[in-house]
Amino acid sequence: MRRRTKAPAAPLPQRDGIDPARVRLPEDPEGLWATVGEHLIERYGRAVGVARVEEMLREGRFVGADGLAVAGDEPYAAGRYLWFHRDFPAEERVPFEIGVVYRDERIVVADKPHFLATMPRGRHVTETALARLRRELGLPALQPAHRLDRLTAGLVLFVVRPEDRGAYQTLFRDRRVRKEYEAVAPYDPGVELPVTVRSRIEKERGVMAAREVPGEPNSESRIELVERRGGLARYRLVPETGRTHQLRVHMNALGLPILHDPVYPVVREDGPEDYGRPLQLLARTLEFTDPFTGSPRRFGSRLRLSGLD
Repeated sequence: MRRRTKAPAAPLPQRDGIDPARVRLPEDPEGLWATVGEHLIERYGRAVGVARVEEMLREGRFVGADGLAVAGDEPYAAGRYLWFHRDFPAEERVPFEIGVVYRDERIVVADKPHFLATMPRGRHVTETALARLRRELGLPALQPAHRLDRLTAGLVLFVVRPEDRGAYQTLFRDRRVRKEYEAVAPYDPGVELPVTVRSRIEKERGVMAAREVPGEPNSESRIELVERRGGLARYRLVPETGRTHQLRVHMNALGLPILHDPVYPVVREDGPEDYGRPLQLLARTLEFTDPFTGSPRRFGSRLRLSGLD
């Protein structure tokens, strides 16, 4: 068996804060592809159209490790690496800026606004916190250490150097980061607070809402009342685990769905973003011991929720 060699560095720069796509030509024991072009057409033709792949080859959009354009009629060579930039549809700009709360040679702590995805995924690619920060800060190797839901605002930790990322990701994986959130939701005097909610949450791929199901709990959140104003209140939420939509699910289960939540308790029909009604959920603080210096770190968001204004 041929041992796979380490991929060389990408010969193409980032575009709009997004890395070029890398392709490794697979083994071809049946001799299906005589040329590079035949393979690329079979591989991508169904997704973007044969004519588009042929056009990209003519334009020199596929390059080899030397950075030179690859012609479609070049002989096929298994194991060869190619790079290219994908075509991304135009994305509506989220009309809020990202604040930088802290920055040093290892990390960037950013205040992500509502509606902005943390990293490229699905239809959100160039209009994401990661792509924006790479462009704005001139840090092409920047990577997130964790993820914050697109509709949630607040603190996200990014790592400047690839070799440091694993250490910070491990903090989140091992639950050694204390996270505190703030939410605005209805006030109900019948709900006794503070309370610790434990339940089993499952999220199916392709289904918008997560749900609580019978079984061993895999999620835990502490919920406290901070202040009340009429029929609404401000809550402090402290998750001990990090299930998808965990805080939104737990608040809804208490009968206190977070204000302007488009999923809980009822999934709203898909449509244009309503930037005037952001989900009233904010990642307020991040606290951990730095894995490199051993010093305590505590960061607070400079954003504020508008639900009680």
